[in-house]
Amino acid sequence: MKPPLDPERMAAQAGEAVAVLKALGHPGRLLVLCQLTQGERAVGELAQALQMGQSTVSQHLALLRREGLVSGRRAAQSVLYRIRDPRVQALMQTLYEQFCATMPEEAEP
Repeated sequence: MKPPLDPERMAAQAGEAVAVLKALGHPGRLLVLCQLTQGERAVGELAQALQMGQSTVSQHLALLRREGLVSGRRAAQSVLYRIRDPRVQALMQTLYEQFCATMPEEAEP
């Protein structure tokens, strides 16, 4: 059984939580992070997998990097990006479980 939520503790961390949720608040950034749950990726790989332009992916990564959610490391001629914060990995897993793992039944007429 999970412990009950502590409103005072949440109030103390609300700013940080809101910053993460704002960064996740764009479908493109959410999909970039989803790809990164599978491991490190270069901008070109992400752009191809997501069918987005490289400049668009780079802009999403720049914001995610500024917010501390992803980091990059140089590998030869490219930069490989990964999820930096394990809480983001866990949050992505939770989002997947809640919205993707079990699809709701189609509404009956």
